[in-house]
Amino acid sequence: MGTFLLAFLLILLAIGGLALGVVFGRAPIKGSCGGLNCIKGADCGVCKAKKPS
Repeated sequence: MGTFLLAFLLILLAIGGLALGVVFGRAPIKGSCGGLNCIKGADCGVCKAKKPS
């Protein structure tokens, strides 16, 4: 139970840190360009980049 609480608190701390960065004017949180949206030969739905076929 202690391990679960420690992990939960660490995740909350990380999310809180990211939120504070956004609140105080830093750039918004964004993911990387990739994943299922960038299948070979298809246009990227996230960054609008054309991928080579």
